Amino acid sequence: MLNELALGFYRQMVMIRRFEERASRSYSEAKIGGYCHLNLGEEATVAGLCAALAPEDYLYTNYREHGYALARGISAERVMAELYGRSDGVSKGWGGSMHMFDIASRFMGGYGVVGGQVPLATGTALAIDYRGGGDVVVCLMGDGTTNIGAFHESLNMAALWSLPIVYVVNNNGLGMGTTVANSSAEPELHRRAASYRMPAARVDGNDPEAVYTAMQTALASARSGNPYLLETMTGRMKGHSVVDPARYRSKDEAAHAIAADPVASYADNLKVRDILTDEMIAQIDAESMKAVLRAVEFADASPHPEVSTLFDYTYATPVVNDSRRLPGDALYPAAPRPAATTRLEVIA
Repeated sequence: MLNELALGFYRQMVMIRRFEERASRSYSEAKIGGYCHLNLGEEATVAGLCAALAPEDYLYTNYREHGYALARGISAERVMAELYGRSDGVSKGWGGSMHMFDIASRFMGGYGVVGGQVPLATGTALAIDYRGGGDVVVCLMGDGTTNIGAFHESLNMAALWSLPIVYVVNNNGLGMGTTVANSSAEPELHRRAASYRMPAARVDGNDPEAVYTAMQTALASARSGNPYLLETMTGRMKGHSVVDPARYRSKDEAAHAIAADPVASYADNLKVRDILTDEMIAQIDAESMKAVLRAVEFADASPHPEVSTLFDYTYATPVVNDSRRLPGDALYPAAPRPAATTRLEVIA
């Protein structure tokens, strides 16, 4: 069983790697617009974390979300179509890279505003507690989010009210281009939970098995009414987004990020343990590439959404007087002009 779990981790990591590499290429081909943040270098954290979740648990992410959507069970076709802005995408083409959402898999979306997901995830945990459910909310964020007020306010409320939530900080050492050491007086970010008497831990984010085990502990704590903060130490092999050349990194730092590649290191680990062979590596890679190419073909063939559907998913239920004004439309409708009259009609 352990071998099967390890192989599952590796398959998931390779799939995410090949998907993200293809997404980067599609962005350069102008098939993907807007911002695009990749999980390259974070595959082990994604695989280990999502494997620990129960189907009924809720997952909130930030804008670096493609891999989490895949690991949560959303098809590569729907994810790629969303990146392309097509109507068969997971958010009907209106969300794009940063705003995917799928209630069926309880994937509660990515959020473009730094930390925007943290209060919402905390509110979901409050709703679960209020209704008496056994679900847990997992709220992902980057290291930079730990410096905003909403992070501290949310952790404080979660601890006060014993909410079923796990906050996960993916610490890749860089909040965009600023190092954690230069932006956080306490660079060991899991220690911030001590201010709220909340259990916390730091784990090697390049080891999917370590992340999986740590998440099991965190989830068990949250289900028992003790919210948890987990810090995963994971890398970022590229810049903050696809268009970021990452010139703030020295050559040595860039080389270190490549050398710490979690996909390659985990493959070596499994080979030493006689769980993986070179032939299996080649087969898994080929299967992943085939799946990604199918996703690209699907996205290319998917139609663009109709402009008339732009506001169809703004609210879950109808809202009175909700605005459906498109860019360029007048704020208020023009008053109707009186009918033209002739001079004879006026004299009469």
